[in-house]
Amino acid sequence: MLLRTLFNIMARKFDEWWKSVPADLREKARKGDEANKPLLNQINYVLLHLHLAGKHDLKPTHEELKEWLHSGQVDVLRISK
Repeated sequence: MLLRTLFNIMARKFDEWWKSVPADLREKARKGDEANKPLLNQINYVLLHLHLAGKHDLKPTHEELKEWLHSGQVDVLRISK
């Protein structure tokens, strides 16, 4: 429990990480969908392009990704009603 608490203090929020992503990549990933919560698929798009560009230091950790999903900062899918 203590480890989990320490992680939450040190982990970046999605918005903090998103600001570190190059602007052109942010625009391509979310173009036309900026008003909605980010989707996991959009995050995967960015992660792939960061990986291919060799910018591994910009990628979030597994724990950060998990926290964003579990806390609702990022949606896995969107259902239209």
